Amino acid sequence: MIHIPDFANATPVQIIFCFLSFITLITFCFLSFITLITAFLAIFSRNPIHSALYLVICFFTIAGHYLLLNSQFLAIVHVIVYSGAIMILFLFTIMLMNLNKQNEVHKPRITRLGAIVSFCLICIVLILIFINSKPIEGEYIATGEDYQSIKVLGRVLLNEYMVPFEFASILLLTAMIGVVLLSKKEKTEK
Repeated sequence: MIHIPDFANATPVQIIFCFLSFITLITFCFLSFITLITAFLAIFSRNPIHSALYLVICFFTIAGHYLLLNSQFLAIVHVIVYSGAIMILFLFTIMLMNLNKQNEVHKPRITRLGAIVSFCLICIVLILIFINSKPIEGEYIATGEDYQSIKVLGRVLLNEYMVPFEFASILLLTAMIGVVLLSKKEKTEK
């Protein structure tokens, strides 16, 4: 049920707050609409380059949702990691695969029907899970810290989670060295 405020007895601060919450709702609905449209276009587009571009737009609108939740750091990381690195990886993969419409195999109608039925079943299961979910019980500890802050995130990562953070960096370094060694071996064999 939508609460309609009494503007005759409202203070200017209440009117401004109501207006800002309305703008936030409109922005959320607009971003959600664009996210859903570009996600479906990324799935159903026949051109792989267009699919990748639709996916980039979808990632940017998801970053907009993070901004609405007042999580600026997560929005920036999402844009850098997903829209930057992963989409470049997708585009290079698409270009190296040299996908053409002539090479595309036409799928029978039963495959499309199976995909639609699977999608509908997954949607039904997710809706049932959402309906039966319960709110988180328990109260948050009020310490006065802003957990969205980059300063707090850095302190937690480099104090409490120092060892897993270093293991992740060593794992990434090992993966980069392995890729360089594998590419050098392939060049020397040719």
